[in-house]
Amino acid sequence: MSSTTVRPSVNALAAPLVEALVADAAKLRLTVTANSGEARLVNAGATVLGSIEAGRRIAEICLGGLGTVTIAPTGPVAAWPYTITVHSTDPVLACLGSQYAGWSLADEGGTSGFFALGSGPGRAAAAVEHLFEELHYKDNAVQIALVLESASAPPASVVAKVAEAAGVPLEAVTFIYAPTQSLAGSTQVVARVLEVALHKAHSVGFDLAKIVDGIGAAPLSPPHPDFIQAMGRTNDAIIYGGRVQLFVDAEDADAKGLAEALPSTTSRDHGAPFAEIFARFNGDFYAIDSHLFSPAEVVVTSVRTGHSHRSGRLVPDLVERSFA
Repeated sequence: MSSTTVRPSVNALAAPLVEALVADAAKLRLTVTANSGEARLVNAGATVLGSIEAGRRIAEICLGGLGTVTIAPTGPVAAWPYTITVHSTDPVLACLGSQYAGWSLADEGGTSGFFALGSGPGRAAAAVEHLFEELHYKDNAVQIALVLESASAPPASVVAKVAEAAGVPLEAVTFIYAPTQSLAGSTQVVARVLEVALHKAHSVGFDLAKIVDGIGAAPLSPPHPDFIQAMGRTNDAIIYGGRVQLFVDAEDADAKGLAEALPSTTSRDHGAPFAEIFARFNGDFYAIDSHLFSPAEVVVTSVRTGHSHRSGRLVPDLVERSFA
């Protein structure tokens, strides 16, 4: 990407979505804490029920206002037909520059033990990750929003760290948090089906500037009160039930190579429910082959030639086994 290209502000685009979420908190079964001079905290599922609609909206916030997220009964898994579909006309910025959970946040020096990965447009305002140097992007925002996959609100030390890194006052920061076990949490995680394809494309060295459009879909996973099972279901929705189509301004050889590199079938660990794989590695997430974190089936279309290249396969039986 050219460093001179004018890019939209993901925080400015997401701001009206954040305000709408807050305004509809009661009907979405969320709670909002907003004290003068402090960050605004939106509890979307930690100690409240939350909702699937909240998760859908949070996913659009995570995309920095550059994507749409819809839910419809159009999926390929007969027993679980409701599908989350994600589309973006700027998938690199939406997914990698905003939605990707790439900011590690911990209560350093504190006693809370808090740790979470931050996702959403607030990442781009801080731009502390090396990824933003590659994207040639930093958002000069006056208000920011950050989404945390967490069962608790961030402590004061984390709030202060985020505000300082983004260069905004505390009251200009909104944190939205929900655990994977919740309705909203599981929904927004499955809505990362397009993002994992973009992350995989980046990791295999594909020229991100050539990715011009993208759409992804995965079955809506039912929540589970156990964290491992909930995490397993959201991963299985993408790994065995996710489909992505990327549109690239590239020749067929590059498009074909990307298609062959992207799907989860490229992983040595493919073939079992994620919770079982996680147990096999004694809960060491980073010991799992990173190639597994990809959609099941991929189509890469060259807009230069009009040819499409397919790879991977859906595994509906494993989705059903995981969701049951």
